Amino acid sequence: MKRMAFPTALALGLLVLSGANAQQMDPFGKYSDPVTINIGLSIQPTDKLPDGDSADNNQYTRYIKDKLNINTVISWMAATGNDYNQKVNLSIASGDLPDGLVTLDTAQLIQMAKADELADLTAAYNMYASPAMKAMISRNPKALSGVTFNGKIMAMPSLAVPDDGYHITWIRKDWLDKLGLKPPKTVAELEAVARAFIAKDPGGNGKGNTIGIAGQQNGANLYATFLNSTNNQFGLDPFFAGFDAYPGYWLKGKDGHAVYGSTTPETRAALLELQKLYKEGILDQEIGIRKDATESINSGRAGIYFGNWWSGYWPLPDAIKNHPEANWQAYAVPVDKNGKYIPHAGTVSNQYAVVRKGYEHPEALIKLLNLLIRDEGNFDQNNGSINWFPLRVPMAMIDESPVTIKAMHDVLANPSLIAKYQGPDYAMYKLLKTDVVGIGSTKLKPYDKSDIQYWNTSDKFWSRGYSYFTGNTAINSFAFDKVYSLVYYQTKTMIAQWSNLKKLEDETFLKIIYGTSISTFDQFVKDWKAQGGDTITQEVDAASK
Repeated sequence: MKRMAFPTALALGLLVLSGANAQQMDPFGKYSDPVTINIGLSIQPTDKLPDGDSADNNQYTRYIKDKLNINTVISWMAATGNDYNQKVNLSIASGDLPDGLVTLDTAQLIQMAKADELADLTAAYNMYASPAMKAMISRNPKALSGVTFNGKIMAMPSLAVPDDGYHITWIRKDWLDKLGLKPPKTVAELEAVARAFIAKDPGGNGKGNTIGIAGQQNGANLYATFLNSTNNQFGLDPFFAGFDAYPGYWLKGKDGHAVYGSTTPETRAALLELQKLYKEGILDQEIGIRKDATESINSGRAGIYFGNWWSGYWPLPDAIKNHPEANWQAYAVPVDKNGKYIPHAGTVSNQYAVVRKGYEHPEALIKLLNLLIRDEGNFDQNNGSINWFPLRVPMAMIDESPVTIKAMHDVLANPSLIAKYQGPDYAMYKLLKTDVVGIGSTKLKPYDKSDIQYWNTSDKFWSRGYSYFTGNTAINSFAFDKVYSLVYYQTKTMIAQWSNLKKLEDETFLKIIYGTSISTFDQFVKDWKAQGGDTITQEVDAASK
């Protein structure tokens, strides 16, 4: 099944270049008369605002009003996840979209485009997009093609940092050092380290209180999937990759046709090993049912967890606050049988900002995003998470991570280089201006060591600096192969049947880890195929040709 008619790469290039013939407007021009945009807002229940602020009156909305003369009004608000998706589906079905909203579901974007509910943003993008936005998008051409229908740009896509799709292993290096152990590389070495943590208790937790490998909480993903391909904190993604297994992803089989990664022999082997670790007590005994995955990290009981490069933001601030000696370091492991670290890669875009057809100022969306790209570093997130910024879709340069790491190291070695990185040549790296200043206040000498004792952990920049020096450096210090999903969106049959198939998969895999016979996996594959999996596989195969 093919997506709606997209232009070829050449046609897409001409589409964007045609903007050169359009009058270029001020990307940050302030409206002379107030403009109001009514929006739907997705927000995490844990994202709190200061007393006196509200969803449509906070540091972000006031800044937008001051700089652009745009009033943002919340038409409706829902919790991120199923609640928000259901609200968007209701708006689509009723034909009653707010002036603007962000969808996290490619199928919803396609549905709105097919129903002719969206404004054409082609002219607005060509005329109003800032040079920084256009530079970001030009580095990610697939992102724009993914929101182009019948030659028209119908949404503004998020632009993910590729590193968000890779998952790494975080280990208590202070425990390794205490036991005289080297960081593990293979699955077997990783397991040996976990066993040593439990048997020798370097954290002093007492017998039976140490967790070798932490796991995800109730309702979270055991691994990232083609629909949720990034930022799967506490999932077991690196462990599966150590078996060359990529459950949840659509892969090209040996015969050249699509195969679902959750049905492969490699995934079966990984599950069998996880069952063994669970039975031994090495793997978190509350995996999949724990109320809060961070509890074992913050309490100092866990020695290993799998997650993302940005762990300096979460969960490590509380972990370090509770246990200042906890030297969590990141490693691009385990490697597979050939000695290679091969993570799965996320989609280029997983969020889409849209404007309803008929709204008078579609360019307002472009201006909002221009402002966010230019000035995100000006906001104090202690006064409200950036998630409160109206119609926010995260945008980043594809090489933001290596550029930021190099800049931080450069200015620590030579502070006079700060001016270089704050100059126009780096304007498209939206947080670099503050990064090159902030790193000097939190990183202690020696600058080439990222251990926790060489940081001012009380500094407000610590989370970002530590994430880059430790997590991001782990995946930017060498070249590696990646595994991409053949598709990152739902096909026709998936829309009706995927939730049931995914429920079958999740329940079966957890049961296997808990000890159910591995033959359950073989039955799962048969049931999955019979209940729509074969049809869906054919659709994915056709869509990926």
